[in-house]
Amino acid sequence: MKLVDFTEDEHLKTLNHSCAHVMAQAVKHLYPQAKFWVGPVVQEGFYYDIDLGDYSLKDDDLPKIEKEMKKICKDGKRIVRHEISKEEALEQFKDDPYKLDLINRFPDGTQISMYTQGDYTDLCRGPHVETVKQCRNFKLMKHSGAYWKGDKNNKMLQRIYGVCFDTKEDLAEYLEALEEAKKRDHKKLGREMGLFTITEYAAGMPIFLPNGMILRNILEQYWLQEHTKAGYNMIKTPIIMSRELWETSGHWEHYKENMYTTKVDGRDYAIKPMNCPGALLVYNSSLHSYKDLPYRLAEMGQVHRHEASGALNGLFRVRTFTQDDAHIFITEDQLADEVKRIISLIDRMYSVFGLSYKIELSTRPEKGYMGEIEMWDQSEKALADACKAAGKDFDINPGDGAFYGPKLDFHIQDSLGRVWQCGTIQLDINLPARFGCTYVDKDGQKKMPLMLHRVVYGSIERFIGILIEHFGGHFPLWLAPHQIVVIPVHQGKHLAYAQKVKETLEASGLRVDLDDRNEKLGYRVREAQMQKVPYQIVVGDGEEENGTVTIRRSGSRQSETLKLDDAARRFVNEVDTKALFEINE
Repeated sequence: MKLVDFTEDEHLKTLNHSCAHVMAQAVKHLYPQAKFWVGPVVQEGFYYDIDLGDYSLKDDDLPKIEKEMKKICKDGKRIVRHEISKEEALEQFKDDPYKLDLINRFPDGTQISMYTQGDYTDLCRGPHVETVKQCRNFKLMKHSGAYWKGDKNNKMLQRIYGVCFDTKEDLAEYLEALEEAKKRDHKKLGREMGLFTITEYAAGMPIFLPNGMILRNILEQYWLQEHTKAGYNMIKTPIIMSRELWETSGHWEHYKENMYTTKVDGRDYAIKPMNCPGALLVYNSSLHSYKDLPYRLAEMGQVHRHEASGALNGLFRVRTFTQDDAHIFITEDQLADEVKRIISLIDRMYSVFGLSYKIELSTRPEKGYMGEIEMWDQSEKALADACKAAGKDFDINPGDGAFYGPKLDFHIQDSLGRVWQCGTIQLDINLPARFGCTYVDKDGQKKMPLMLHRVVYGSIERFIGILIEHFGGHFPLWLAPHQIVVIPVHQGKHLAYAQKVKETLEASGLRVDLDDRNEKLGYRVREAQMQKVPYQIVVGDGEEENGTVTIRRSGSRQSETLKLDDAARRFVNEVDTKALFEINE
């Protein structure tokens, strides 16, 4: 089993919410003073926020709670729904401030749904499974603190997390997948493989180490090659620009709390949180005709955003990152064709990494949107038609578009089944208007272009983090910072031939290391495996006499002996074709 998003499977969502109630019932049995806030289903399973008074949970409390939950499940009570009036609910929970807070959110006269299982009753919208017996395949994962309502000024409650599945087998497979995810943690592998580091002197601002820079440069070069072929113009815009620009774009009013600001010569400046205004300045730096459109601008632009310190997470949540931005200026009748071109580019680039994806179309918000409904309808239809023309299915995410236009989000799925939102195509009629962008149409009249915001990687830092975990550090040959290590059986006797092998492969453009340390052969081979170098080449008497090399792929126990020139051609072909491979450790 791969990791799952419990919020996206309605049955698992119902099962896990029911299990949260079983857990709450068990906690109430063991800690009668317990009062409960909410117990929702989240991506990782379920949790319940609990006030245990003066008692603080310890790790060894979780097995006790699990034992009590098993008793409850074995008893097999039905889960029964009923409704009571708001007044009755207020009376029933008069001594529970957390439930009173929830109840008082309902208008007077409301009928409030309740769910009861044995001696436990709680407010709940449901739905639930029929009996607690269905919740017996569970595991409590961890506990932590959580402020009531997420407000640091409120009391700290205690949160217990868990997961629940239909069968023991599904639960066991899921827990095994979690263990695999821990092994693949990008922070752990990033440290072990010398890819990046984080320092307290620059919280949320990763430092890329030499190996990480090789990987990063390869990804950027691949991006540049694909965008050059696709007709994009490369630009570079300033990282710090004046307040007036950010007032024009609207960021100063709506995004200032997330921006880093300073003064230069008594004038307000801000480090850019987004690349869009710079691209608009580039567009406005010259006159444009309808013949110039689509006009495609692309930038690997570094941005800074002030994220909360508690939200920072390796390369996934940072304060500075590089967006592979593109801003494309088009006429209305070019929209569908241009979106189709972008989808084709995204499809091509994701397939190289073995990443499947789903597309989600986010439509006009109910309130606060800019422009006419007719334009929104046309734009949403154009995005939908472009997906269909590209042969791509999509889901509708109603009302989740930005206030200035609908968008397509690309949710990639990694090798563990986790979903990441990376690529985006965003239609914008707001910023071209704010910046007074125009082009001269066929009739000689000035008109405003539409603008598409677009990313593929999203953030190159985050994308690298995803790739580390997707491949488990076993990068395909073209991406690996160290592609090949040559290991002589005897450091003295076979060193000259090992150096010849290294030089031959380097002449083919490959990244090759030589491990001639005074260590046993098995140790050097194991260390290369631990470092996840894609290929280890061992050379001894037989290889030197026959002009061959014995190669072994990382993650494999099988070895193969080839002529040196044949091995070089195989490696080069693997790099040129950006080949993927299976790892079976």
